[in-house]
Amino acid sequence: MCLPSRIAAVDLHVSLSDRRRVSADLYRQLRDAILEGRLRAHEALPSTRELSQRLQVSRNTVSLAYDRLCAEGFLTTRAGAGTFVCEGIRPRAQKRVTESPLKARALWDSIPDAPDMSLVRVDFDFRTGVPDASRFPFAEWRTRISRQFHRRAVGAGTHISSAGHPGLCAAIARHIGVSRAVRATADDVLVTNGSQQAMDLIARVLLEPGDLVALEDPGYMLPRRLFETHGCRIAGVPVDDRGLVVAAIPSRTRLIYVTPSHQYPLGMAMAMERRQALLEWAQRARATIVEDDYDAEFRYGGRPLEPLQSVDGSGRVLYVGSFSKILLPTLRLGFLVAPASLRPALLKAKFLTDWHTAVPAQVAAAEFIEDGLLARHIRRMRRVYAERHEHIRQLLLTLFRGKLEPLPSTGGLHLAAFLTSGVTLPDTTVATRARAAGIAIAPLSRHYLSKQPRRGLLFGYGAITTDRIEDGLRRLRACL
Repeated sequence: MCLPSRIAAVDLHVSLSDRRRVSADLYRQLRDAILEGRLRAHEALPSTRELSQRLQVSRNTVSLAYDRLCAEGFLTTRAGAGTFVCEGIRPRAQKRVTESPLKARALWDSIPDAPDMSLVRVDFDFRTGVPDASRFPFAEWRTRISRQFHRRAVGAGTHISSAGHPGLCAAIARHIGVSRAVRATADDVLVTNGSQQAMDLIARVLLEPGDLVALEDPGYMLPRRLFETHGCRIAGVPVDDRGLVVAAIPSRTRLIYVTPSHQYPLGMAMAMERRQALLEWAQRARATIVEDDYDAEFRYGGRPLEPLQSVDGSGRVLYVGSFSKILLPTLRLGFLVAPASLRPALLKAKFLTDWHTAVPAQVAAAEFIEDGLLARHIRRMRRVYAERHEHIRQLLLTLFRGKLEPLPSTGGLHLAAFLTSGVTLPDTTVATRARAAGIAIAPLSRHYLSKQPRRGLLFGYGAITTDRIEDGLRRLRACL
């Protein structure tokens, strides 16, 4: 029999398969737990009385095992306190099965390893899509998240609808209606764990293995990998200075993923005539458009264009957004606005995936939006990012004249620049050299689907302060 026994900080699982060797089995399993580090120095073990009752054996049986471990230096007893693990025992490696007949689908061999974003330690951080965490209003957020654990509320102790907390759904609908001109009510909003889960739900509900999915080329790679894992075929559609080239979308495309407000990674906005053409194409082809509006709040110039969702007259646009770029990526709060016809299936898919997104964070986010703190934070950060954006642009034009050609951009959290013929190195080599010099920066070529990518670099400015930008770029120049 296997009976769990709780000790100070861990759960100890004791298996008594042979009733004739109970004391020996208990000794061996406790010793192994100590040697393998599962029981750590100074942790308390249950009393002999308590453990014997839990294991339904005699107290003497447990005492014999404890006494042997004490004699060998694994345990020590303290009068009136109990029995504890001794210090100074060096844990040994746990025994693991290193070979298994179980194998993942061959597809996963072609998917790059997930990066550990927490391991980035550089002097100058130009990564894209990373907001300035130092300016996050922690005090205001802490007040609202703490409130969920100090009162009897739906946010603290019960499950909710897979659609999300009603207050957050309503707050999101109002926020994107005012700030992005998206036409949506609370019933149209589905709260997700970041925008990537929204993509996964869309694929589960709409796509069959073998369906053709079109992506911008260059474009955001994570949706491409996700759609591939669902068995979809992928086609790249070129972009120019006016955005997606609609005429190049392959026939029989089932779904197309676009970033029209701030094309990732090049940075241009899709022109209005292209938007109209894309909507007309989708209606003719009976296809779906996924509009990822990942950082539309940060716009520094030019006239904002209406999102595809707001001018769509045929109900073929799914609108995806996230708070990762506005607040913190670690919050993992995103949302999906979808036509009513898809809502039942999306709710089922969300329920089967993870039931619902963490409730306390949803309630805190709803209050954060309704109290005006989100709008205030966006206005403050828009000024900060605009300054960094312009500072990088000017330095690229001066320090990197003849080496880098910055692309026009009026928003977002990054700038893109093509390498000129004056630089013969591949952009991946430049990025590798930069990393060795303490600079985190992404090569543009990795975002292309075509076999002849353009060389370039992406300059994120969310994680680097204005006063550090010039020093970082001067060091980068030496890597070219």
